[in-house]
Amino acid sequence: MCFYCKGKKMSLSLTTHVVTLNNCVIVVKNVPCEECELCGEKYFSDEVMEKLEVIVAKAKELFSEIYVTDYNNKVA
Repeated sequence: MCFYCKGKKMSLSLTTHVVTLNNCVIVVKNVPCEECELCGEKYFSDEVMEKLEVIVAKAKELFSEIYVTDYNNKVA
């Protein structure tokens, strides 16, 4: 169930996740999520959130102004 609109129908989808840290914008494309079919709110599983945290940590190490990657790229 959707936390915002209380819609009951969720579907699997892909989204672009954007994080802004200080002067750096991190864009992660093709992130798997569940999307509310009523309002479009997106939800990430715990596994996806953990991987996003790794991607953001890696981007912080590189510290460029803009960092764009695909969720499916390997993060080392």
